[in-house]
Amino acid sequence: MTRFVSIQCYRCKEPFGLTQERYNVAKRSEQSFHCPNGHSQFFPLGPTEAEKLQSQLDAERRARQRAEQNAAYEASRASSERRTAIAYKGQATRLRNRAKAGTCPCCNRTFQQLARHMASEHPHFQPEAPEPAASLH
Repeated sequence: MTRFVSIQCYRCKEPFGLTQERYNVAKRSEQSFHCPNGHSQFFPLGPTEAEKLQSQLDAERRARQRAEQNAAYEASRASSERRTAIAYKGQATRLRNRAKAGTCPCCNRTFQQLARHMASEHPHFQPEAPEPAASLH
């Protein structure tokens, strides 16, 4: 028993049938065929539906992989920034404590009257204003 595949003309929309064998050959080879009204047509070779879906799946996998890599990079960068901020805060605290103890931040000598020393020996020294402490979560 011959099986038919029902298709429709792309131009006149006339439905007609091709045998299963003829349909398979036409799909694989770009061989032309005609509708009952004489319009020539063919199935262009290109990716099959399965190949299209596989390609789409591969693209989604690559996009997910890029997103995961970006998230890991940003987490690493944030962690590094937190460590840097903690280190700067520690350095500022260390210098502040040394100044409280009378140690000059420029020449590391200890003085009883640090303010007088700074005004006379280092008149151009301008300590940076401390920034408000950011929360380090």
